[in-house]
Amino acid sequence: MIKLVKRYALVGLLCYCLVVLTSCNTLHGIGKDIEQLGSALQKASDRK
Repeated sequence: MIKLVKRYALVGLLCYCLVVLTSCNTLHGIGKDIEQLGSALQKASDRK
């Protein structure tokens, strides 16, 4: 019974780590996209 609980805890921890690592990468990508959008807006406003 204890081995089963440890196994579920390990699987849960691995899933949690996977979600955290994946979301950090995604947030980093969103940050780059927002930065590019800001640069495009600056360039567009400089033209006028």
